[in-house]
Amino acid sequence: MAPPPASRAADSPPADPSRPAAGAPEPITVPSPRDHLHHHLIDRRDTPRGRAWEPERSRRGGAMDGAAAVKLVSGEAGYVLEDVPHVSDYLPDLPTYPNPLQDNPAYSVVKQYFVNPDDTVCQKIVVHKDGPRGNHFRRAGPRQRVYFEPDEVHACIVTCGGLCPGLNTVIREIVCGLSDMYGVTKILGIQGGYRGFYARNTITLTPKSVNDIHKRGGTILGSSRGGHDTMKIVDSIQDRGINQVYVIGGDGTQRGAGVIFEEVKRRGLKVSVAGIPKTIDNDIPVIDKSFGFDTAVEEAQRAINAAHVEAVSAENGIGLVKLMGRHSGFIAHYATLASRDVDCCLIPESPFYLEGEGGLFRYIEKRLKDNGHMVIVVAEGAGQKLIAETMQSIGKDASGNELLLDVGLWLSQKINEYFKRNKMTINLKYIDPTYMIRAIPSNASDNVYCTLLAHSVVHGAMAGYTGFTIGQVNGRHCYIPFYRITEKQNRVSITDRMWARLLSSTNQPSFLCNKVVEEAKKEQERTAQLIDGSPSHRKLDGKVEGPNSGDTK
Repeated sequence: MAPPPASRAADSPPADPSRPAAGAPEPITVPSPRDHLHHHLIDRRDTPRGRAWEPERSRRGGAMDGAAAVKLVSGEAGYVLEDVPHVSDYLPDLPTYPNPLQDNPAYSVVKQYFVNPDDTVCQKIVVHKDGPRGNHFRRAGPRQRVYFEPDEVHACIVTCGGLCPGLNTVIREIVCGLSDMYGVTKILGIQGGYRGFYARNTITLTPKSVNDIHKRGGTILGSSRGGHDTMKIVDSIQDRGINQVYVIGGDGTQRGAGVIFEEVKRRGLKVSVAGIPKTIDNDIPVIDKSFGFDTAVEEAQRAINAAHVEAVSAENGIGLVKLMGRHSGFIAHYATLASRDVDCCLIPESPFYLEGEGGLFRYIEKRLKDNGHMVIVVAEGAGQKLIAETMQSIGKDASGNELLLDVGLWLSQKINEYFKRNKMTINLKYIDPTYMIRAIPSNASDNVYCTLLAHSVVHGAMAGYTGFTIGQVNGRHCYIPFYRITEKQNRVSITDRMWARLLSSTNQPSFLCNKVVEEAKKEQERTAQLIDGSPSHRKLDGKVEGPNSGDTK
């Protein structure tokens, strides 16, 4: 639990002549990291409001980037709460209303349904006896007081980026949560991603219209990459009278939602902007996992099983399966562990080489001589540097992601060429189930997970929180600032026990030199230091980044 908020005598913030008029951008300053550690804020959601806190800001080329306001609360024993914005931060005189859930018969059996305002969730669950308590996030769930009356709520839902199992379940549960728990009747679906806001493509969503969509793959709203025009989007939100925006998408989409939040705040609109992180690759940091990941791993088993059948049924048979994972190899990693039929797993985080002692070709040759067959799983982002030596880059997609060269076809060709040179007959079958996996409905586990995410984000928006994304951290749902899930990507650690378990299962070589191992260990230590309590926002390191600057070393 968080330390109790400090009591304040005043009920409203005093006028400050140095602050600009309403609607005008506020001055931006670059604070010291020490200022953040000792800057005490109070929770004004469920307690009497006191003196307004000053959001701490930093400059990136003089422009807002969706993560300008950082709210930190420090406490005893190294406790740090990374809080999320609230509509009352910039609209201090808003009225509150009793939560309709207190009169909902479905929830009357719950002993303590409303979340304590001081409840927080720790990011690092394993701590040492004398170590700091570390970073925390505000616990998700319904509050006793809400900042939106059901009759005034006009919500919208948008899905962006690639497909993922569970998208329709999240849409369904946001609609049903708003309707069944809070009595909201005006809910719009924005079609075709961010472009749908200003192209005026919308559909009305009701519990009846979304009743069975969770049984279908994809998204009933459609999706697209790119198309983010902040001014047009916020103009549309303002013109339509929308006051709750639910954005479902990956790190780029969440970054765009952060920019929308900043523009909404600049205009002084009573609008809650909330995100639900979506990535089938499970590459969003902080959270335990992303929805759809379990389904993807389960479905990947079908492709691996097929490859295994093909391999054992032929002389020197090789089954090669390419799975999703642009920069993070979690699907390949977990599918390999679950299968136990895989002899080699190649992921982006672990460089490999083909020729020479300890290389992939020698390992394949040895495995075929010992077992007569072999199954290889490769993530789509693996080996890109090796491929780039022989092929040219093919550009970027509409979201700005580098288009990857097909490692599966390339590796198939290289393996065939090697064994042809060595006059050894092989029978290689290549399977790419990418679009089959991402287009299926979510399984039972992911359906439950999507439901909890959707209900939790609805509770947060109704309580007035904004500029946040919902996520599960150490098994508990919490509200996370946008900047925390967009500042880096979650990647497989090749120096931890889970990767060691995979190496033990496949008996493959590590392909690692000492330099790669040391670099991986340093990255893991740096991440651990961030979790141990020092604010992880890149802008708190005392460095100022321009909009086109590279990473600061």
